[in-house]
Amino acid sequence: MSTASLMALPAPLRPTDDDWAKMLAAHVHLGTKNLDNNMTPYIWKRRADGLYVINLAKTWEKLMLAARVVVAIENPADVCVISARPYGQRAVLKFGQYTGSNYMAGRYTPGTFTNQVEKQFQEPRLLIITDPRTDSQPLRESSFVNIPTVAFCDTDSPLRYVDIAIPANNKGKQSIGLLYWLLAREVLRLRSVINRQQPWDIMVDMFFYRDPEEAEKEAEALEDAKAIEAPTTDFGAAAPTYGAPGDLAAAGGEWSQPGGAPEWGAQGGAQDWGAAGENTATTWDQPAAGTFATPH
Repeated sequence: MSTASLMALPAPLRPTDDDWAKMLAAHVHLGTKNLDNNMTPYIWKRRADGLYVINLAKTWEKLMLAARVVVAIENPADVCVISARPYGQRAVLKFGQYTGSNYMAGRYTPGTFTNQVEKQFQEPRLLIITDPRTDSQPLRESSFVNIPTVAFCDTDSPLRYVDIAIPANNKGKQSIGLLYWLLAREVLRLRSVINRQQPWDIMVDMFFYRDPEEAEKEAEALEDAKAIEAPTTDFGAAAPTYGAPGDLAAAGGEWSQPGGAPEWGAQGGAQDWGAAGENTATTWDQPAAGTFATPH
């Protein structure tokens, strides 16, 4: 990989080994099997399986250029970040949260930049898009009103109406999240919000797309873990007393006293089923008492 473009950058703006490792792990350098003619200067080589490999030195150079353009805008709210691709919606939201930029995640309403009657009409001074192909509508409208545009471009992305093309993989969720994280970190460093000598305390995972189903599964797993860690009952503890000893005496005394509950073996208690004179056993030949004889 050529480092001539990196040597032109000042020493503080050069990437560290950790930055290279992050970009390689997120597959920022992997393009597609198709190549647009205007993206040829950003290609390093082509693999045996047909995928084009992007020169990460060019990617870093364009990231630093885009960060300096963003910082040049006096009002951060005049920077608009757009992503119609689902993998970039969380990234643009976090980018707008930490840099103060305006963001649009999801479907773009046509006429937002050109139709003044539109309720969501805006006049940004800089536009940042995730993919020139999926975000073609705001890109085209920006050309009508002379809004400079920064775009993350893959090997097959068209560069029409794009002013600053950042060559990178704009189809993977890790790649998109890392690119916006790097851009937001550099913007904050140039604004002296964070120190360049210390790592940013915001994790790059915060910019990654999260599947709603996976988020629900993680929440359920967390609830199950809390239920398992709940305190268990101590079966060796003494049994609780439901009343004072005086309450039982006042209610009826002890169970063994004559005034308490009757004993089952007492004389006046239950009836003796075998005693004579109490109930005479009925035979099958004799009609039961209280029944009417059937006339013959």
